[in-house]
Amino acid sequence: MAQKVAVLGTGKIGEALISGMIRAGRAPADLLVTTRRPERAADLRARHGVTPVSNPEAAQQADTLILTVKPQDMGTLLDELAPHVPADRLVISGAAGIPTSFIESRLTEGTPVVRVMTNTPALVDEAMSVISAGSHATDAHLAHTEEVFGAVGKTLLVPESQQDATTALSGSGPAYFYFLVEAMTDAGILLGLPRDKAHDLIVQAAIGAAVMLRDSGEHPVKLRENVTSPAGTTINAIRELENHGVRAALIAALEAARDRSRELASGSNS
Repeated sequence: MAQKVAVLGTGKIGEALISGMIRAGRAPADLLVTTRRPERAADLRARHGVTPVSNPEAAQQADTLILTVKPQDMGTLLDELAPHVPADRLVISGAAGIPTSFIESRLTEGTPVVRVMTNTPALVDEAMSVISAGSHATDAHLAHTEEVFGAVGKTLLVPESQQDATTALSGSGPAYFYFLVEAMTDAGILLGLPRDKAHDLIVQAAIGAAVMLRDSGEHPVKLRENVTSPAGTTINAIRELENHGVRAALIAALEAARDRSRELASGSNS
């Protein structure tokens, strides 16, 4: 549908999208980028062959605008873009907590807006990108968004009312796993292993478990039970996790992340 795509505020995730789109077959000449620093723009041009432009130029030239700025910078960016964005531009927002209604209210009436929450595994083409339509976005707009983000991983369509929950679960999700790997590595050191060996053991266990979850079709309870022998080591460890309230702590942590996403949305509407 769209021929030129512009990534505005091209940080790590934005660059991952650019790289993924190029690998998926999009010509670098059809990709525009905007950055705050000239040296960053020159680096992107040198590495990917894309064209650095200003934000107004991106709005005027591209068919699709992907906004990858931080949530607190979204209002300023939209004020800059508003005079230059025709109603036929597709605007894709990757800012956590910012509802499509906030973006629509700052742009020309009828502008299609799609909200996406992706995550940092986009850097290794293993992202989970959750996509929601604004009030003017069509099925064609959603399909195009899936094509763009499908270049760096999997995509999932959800109603926008579920975006705060998916932000807590998936957008922030990799950080929880890094936290667990860090804690388990420290435990390995406490048990007498060198840090590098403890790290390798935990990382491979995490990769193997994730692949089994993805490919086996089994419920995680079933997979856990397959490892948990009566009166064995695993059940003793799980008992301690339950005694220390790890399950409840995880639920509370995700609720806190969801609530923060809602706070960001509330702030954008003020």
